[in-house]
Amino acid sequence: MTFTDDVPPRATGIPVRRVIGLAILAALLLFAFLPLVTGGPDPLKQSLRLSLQGPSASAWFGYDHLGRSMQARLSAALRLSLGLALLSVVTAMVPGVLLGIAAAWRGGVLDEMIGGISEAFMALPGLLLVLMLTAIVPDNAMMLYLGISLVLWVEYFRLTRALARPLLLSPSVEASGLLGFGPWYIVRRHLWPELAPMLVTVGSYGAASAIMAIAALGFVSVGVRPPTPELGAMMIELLPYYEEAPHALLQPIAVIFLMVLALQLIGAKEKA
Repeated sequence: MTFTDDVPPRATGIPVRRVIGLAILAALLLFAFLPLVTGGPDPLKQSLRLSLQGPSASAWFGYDHLGRSMQARLSAALRLSLGLALLSVVTAMVPGVLLGIAAAWRGGVLDEMIGGISEAFMALPGLLLVLMLTAIVPDNAMMLYLGISLVLWVEYFRLTRALARPLLLSPSVEASGLLGFGPWYIVRRHLWPELAPMLVTVGSYGAASAIMAIAALGFVSVGVRPPTPELGAMMIELLPYYEEAPHALLQPIAVIFLMVLALQLIGAKEKA
């Protein structure tokens, strides 16, 4: 009589939902950047005789109220939103992670000082901070990027500090220190494998939040202003024409939905 192990094998590979999210994001990136390679209509070129014309064989996405190509404007708006979101997340992630590791490693005065700065940023509503910066320098995409980065770094700092503290006290890290391995080895060998999944999840959600914030600010005419193509600004421009050309209004909404959906699927954790 033989006995077999009833423990099910552990699932390997990338979760299906993450694959779907990556596929959607890849399609959006292709749509956004392919016109830079193949060429296409100018997103700022107007032709009033084409105003609010629907999709056709020559223009798959139709035209807006000023006769501008919706395809060209959506591509340009996608590049702007994705570029600002990615730049904001990376800029917030790097100092947030490094400061979190430093605070957990050194503790004491350094931990209290960085923690106090992070609490000061948390006391100020993130959207208010972005609004203040865009009011100081209006119609500047870099102010959006700076404001969102200043809001996001706190989350990376707090999560990294919380995860790094027990790891730095573990026997394996103590053994590495006794064997003479330096901080870089300890971070790469012991901390990074545990931090990387968290950074993927938080980074994806942070990028989705940044895209929503950019669109919301554009919708209230605070962020990037016309004629620069931006999804929130396009929505408010096309809102008065929703009865005449609902397809034009729905397009930037659909693009925002697909971007956020893709990033949420990429950041979703695999169920045990």
